[in-house]
Amino acid sequence: MTTTPAIADAPYFDISDPSFSMQSEAVRDAREQSWYARTNYGIGVLRYAEVAELLKSPSLNQGSAKWPDHHGVHSGLFYDWWVKNLLVLEGEEHHRIRRLLNPAFSPTMARRLEPEFAVLAEELLADLGERTEIEFVRDFAEPFATRALCIMLGIPQEDWPFIAEHANTIGFALSVSIKEDIERIDDAVHKLYEYVETLIQERRGAPGQDVVSRLVQFSESGDKLSDEELRNALVLMLFGGMDTTRNQLGLLIQTFMRNPEQWELLAEQPELARQALDEGMRVNPTTTWVTREANEDFTYQGLAIEKGTTVHLFTQTSGTDPLAYPDGTIDIEATDRAPHHTLGGGVHHCLGHYIARADMSVALPILARHMTDIRSAGGDEWLPDSGNTGPIRFPITFTRRN
Repeated sequence: MTTTPAIADAPYFDISDPSFSMQSEAVRDAREQSWYARTNYGIGVLRYAEVAELLKSPSLNQGSAKWPDHHGVHSGLFYDWWVKNLLVLEGEEHHRIRRLLNPAFSPTMARRLEPEFAVLAEELLADLGERTEIEFVRDFAEPFATRALCIMLGIPQEDWPFIAEHANTIGFALSVSIKEDIERIDDAVHKLYEYVETLIQERRGAPGQDVVSRLVQFSESGDKLSDEELRNALVLMLFGGMDTTRNQLGLLIQTFMRNPEQWELLAEQPELARQALDEGMRVNPTTTWVTREANEDFTYQGLAIEKGTTVHLFTQTSGTDPLAYPDGTIDIEATDRAPHHTLGGGVHHCLGHYIARADMSVALPILARHMTDIRSAGGDEWLPDSGNTGPIRFPITFTRRN
């Protein structure tokens, strides 16, 4: 097995091509040949060990800051929000804002919300009545993801369609077609700015125990969030909290459709929910790669990487790398799995990972308790494998359990 071919001989992928698939034979062959591939946006790292190491490399910064510039967007509301939000900040500014936000996303907060997430999941399934064919995104994944976010933030659940609509629109900014959609993306950012400004003022007047109230308190004490930082953080939560959970729920259903024996095991043993979630995120993540950028010239495993080079760490291929997961199976009873990288790593590890794990690990066993023999009904539509993927439409059929 060749470890580091000459860069000109390394496999090449156009990762902006709608037909590009992380789960293709071509990508698996490339991972067998080399730890990295060339792409039209820099280097793609394919194997688990290299992804794990480079996620923590001081030679790499978060690499998404220049995404709008790379696609011809250099100004506007979205641009101004994007370059100042926590996803792309570095250094002391990043550490300070993250430190102030961390208490609102603690394990204690996540555990406190779990009973409400369970009530929500049961309510959505009860609303289906006796139906055995649904469009999973519309009927469960999107309302669950958005209403769970409303519960966390302490905002009225009837606002969820507004939040989902505008968060969905901002999601077009992660596509290579961002420039074509920038006017409606900017409008969506504007609408969410207005929404969170009203929310902030309400919490200042009547604080509660919710996340927004806690963040408002942090913005009014000692080392504090500025008004702009608070607003930007809340818009990021409304966008990222809905988009990733909705996509990942659809991918989890797809994964367990392909592994029905594991779905039945989850239905019998709901205490395996956390391991089921991790196995699903490992092999079929919504975040198919994590982007970094070289902040200096450096050499890694014999490969010279110049300052400014984009480095995509392929979380999907690292999560199925046979060098890290030699049995090649999904096993929700396994307790010795190497940790996956779907939620990032290093200083840019996902801020909301405790909440994300809480709501999805609550939803999964409830779905398993209600549904068996899940199958695709056809007519599904999917986002491309370009950083964040998942179903746009996912009609499924199932049998109701007694």
